[in-house]
Amino acid sequence: MSLKYAVLAALLEGEASGYELSKVFDVSLANFWAATPQQLYRELERLARDGLIEARIVRQERRPDKRMFTLTEAGRADLRAFAAEPPRRPTAIRDELLIKIQAMDGADPEATRELVEERMAWARGKLARYERVRQRLLDGRTEEEYLREADRVGPYLTLMGGIGFERENLRWCERVLAVLRRRAPLEPVLGADDGDAPDRL
Repeated sequence: MSLKYAVLAALLEGEASGYELSKVFDVSLANFWAATPQQLYRELERLARDGLIEARIVRQERRPDKRMFTLTEAGRADLRAFAAEPPRRPTAIRDELLIKIQAMDGADPEATRELVEERMAWARGKLARYERVRQRLLDGRTEEEYLREADRVGPYLTLMGGIGFERENLRWCERVLAVLRRRAPLEPVLGADDGDAPDRL
């Protein structure tokens, strides 16, 4: 899938500037489709050129003018057709950390532990951001009320996918750390003579 449809889907929320869309990608869409601001601005230009979105200039005092983008009817029709198509294939995982774990045997276990703890901190940070988005979407409603009453539930359902992914990430990291702890050589007993210290493996 190209970035095109992620941008069109983001604009279902309403008119937005390129800067506002980059924030949407950073918070709401990053759990399933990442894009840099440069990629986003290039895609906005292409979509406007193709007639799938339109832009208007908003004049600002003491700040540069900004362009606000909205979906055209052609853009909505294209997005509806895309949403009805089956995905080409499930996304394959490409994760550098998994390659490092695959190659960890014989490496420094402390370095591996630090990499896994770094991934855990990253996952916890993302979960905290996702929870803030979730609370903003719910706006005081229960999840059942939201899913029954909201005009659009797609953003909430994709958010749940991101939350589930990061929770599983944390579970996997905890499992890896538990394995590393069990495989660690025994530490010397504090205060024991060298001859009394357990042999290291």
